Amino acid sequence: MTSAPQSPVAGHHYTSTGLDNRKVGIWAFIGSECMLFVSLISTYLIYKGRSVVGPFPHEACTVGVGPGHCATALNPILNIPVTSFSTFLLLMSSLFMVLAHNAVINRRTPKRTTGERILGSSKLWLWGVIVFGTGFLMCQAYEFTSFVHEGLSIRTNLFGSSFFTLTGFHGAHVTAGVLWLSTLLAIDYKRGLEPEDGLAVDLAALYWHFVDVVWIAIFTLVYLIK
Repeated sequence: MTSAPQSPVAGHHYTSTGLDNRKVGIWAFIGSECMLFVSLISTYLIYKGRSVVGPFPHEACTVGVGPGHCATALNPILNIPVTSFSTFLLLMSSLFMVLAHNAVINRRTPKRTTGERILGSSKLWLWGVIVFGTGFLMCQAYEFTSFVHEGLSIRTNLFGSSFFTLTGFHGAHVTAGVLWLSTLLAIDYKRGLEPEDGLAVDLAALYWHFVDVVWIAIFTLVYLIK
């Protein structure tokens, strides 16, 4: 038995798959961005351990002359505790994104208790995503600044070049997501996000979850695996 075609909704345009063309578009965009990050992560892994001068990600750089040595002793450059905290912020922001979308699509459902009113506040959860996403970016800015002060820049060695390119591109995607969600929050304050706006929030949520999944891969491959 074949399923009946989806009934048209005002303002929605469906493809032959039955999906709104905007959702197909965001999935196509995410697919292309997956290829970008696969190439960046692959480049990082190819160059991993090939730097001849420090600082190094997981190994100390001892004083000496030649490959693997530095003019001054340097500790491993990666700061796992700071990055673990920023990862926690980004993962929590994904939970807030789910709650924000759920609040929008259930906007007209009566809220009788304080808990239901809190769960039904799309403004609260959008603020949560934006604040935690901004917190992630602040942690990344702190990390980049500390790396530069410790002698690692994008031009120092192969690790610096591949690391700053990979994490910098991801940070740019997080920034774009924060700006996107800020526009949704502004709309919510201006006229309120209604269930009819659920698709617009869903598109932003798909992008935000993609950014989070990419960071899990980066955090695992760059920071945790030596």
